[in-house]
Amino acid sequence: MDDISLERFKNKDDLMSAFSKIQALWSGPWIPPQYGKAPFFWMLSFGIFAWPYFYKLPSATELLMVGLSILVFLPLYIYSFWGKGWRVALCIAAVAGLGIAWAPYNFGGSSFVIFAATMSSRFEEKRHAYLSLFCVLAGTAIISYFLKLQTYFWIPAVIFSIPSALGAIIGERLQRANSKLFRKQEEIEHLASLAERERIARDLHDLLGHTLSVITLKAELARKLYDRDAEACKKEIADIEQTARQALSEVREAVLGYRDTGLAHELRGAQNALESAGVQFESEVDDTVLPAAVENIIALALREAVTNIIRHSDAKHCHFSVVGKGASVQVKIADDGSIGTEKGEEIKKGNGLIGMSERVRALDGDLQVECKDGLTIRFSLPLHLASAA
Repeated sequence: MDDISLERFKNKDDLMSAFSKIQALWSGPWIPPQYGKAPFFWMLSFGIFAWPYFYKLPSATELLMVGLSILVFLPLYIYSFWGKGWRVALCIAAVAGLGIAWAPYNFGGSSFVIFAATMSSRFEEKRHAYLSLFCVLAGTAIISYFLKLQTYFWIPAVIFSIPSALGAIIGERLQRANSKLFRKQEEIEHLASLAERERIARDLHDLLGHTLSVITLKAELARKLYDRDAEACKKEIADIEQTARQALSEVREAVLGYRDTGLAHELRGAQNALESAGVQFESEVDDTVLPAAVENIIALALREAVTNIIRHSDAKHCHFSVVGKGASVQVKIADDGSIGTEKGEEIKKGNGLIGMSERVRALDGDLQVECKDGLTIRFSLPLHLASAA
């Protein structure tokens, strides 16, 4: 008894599944949206099929056969837009067969052959589409010759099929090319958005990492001075407030995409931050005119280097130099911290150094990191490429 009940439930589920598929097919689009309303407009060519009935009345049997032919044609025609490969070939053969079957009774059956020829455009490969068109035309001509079908049928079937099918094949290929182009464009936009996210992540890391390190350092200093020197403590707290306000302003500019830190501004910030950390800072910047892109990269590199010194190094001295040499500018940032003091020690690149390297490479520059008696960062940037950019 349980087995019978279980089987009934299975049959019921199968019926519901089949019903839902039919309902989805009926309620969904019959023709793929990219074709628009054109496929329904093309069906007006059946006026050729109905033309003989304007001057002679069809019999009841003939009307019934006309209705059945339309009922057979419509599903095949609609399915040809969704099918692929051999399924499309079967649809084409069946529609062409309808036209040939009507040829002895109604020369308007040539419209079925024309539809069969245009359905050849459904094949994705060009050679398959043209081979299908050739088979439809050759098959219609050969069958018409052996069955001695009237010229009113096979001449329109062959002649009108050629431009209709060629136009459909070219249109389909153009549509597929446009579709691929749109997909490529979406992919490019997606990659561009990823690159922009990475750029924002690098910039925010450099901006907030440096500023928060300075705020942390000054807050620790203010805590130590709280009981010993109230005036010095107030000064450090005021510096924390000023640094936080400046960071907020820079974050807003970065979010808006207008952040372009000047080198002179960054030098003052580095001097202030390093002095607070007890690091002596020396800078050597010649009078080379720097393009905005180059100046921004150097400023960000200095910011990242200062952040690393404050966070990870117990350096006592830091030297920064910018020297123009011909068509390029040479930048050096060196400290005498504990990182790289051991011979052969390798430094692990974090987000800051990776971002710095990516920016330098973006302008066709070259960056080197050396661990010897501290950490030394050297990179060169071509001035002419940066100006063109």
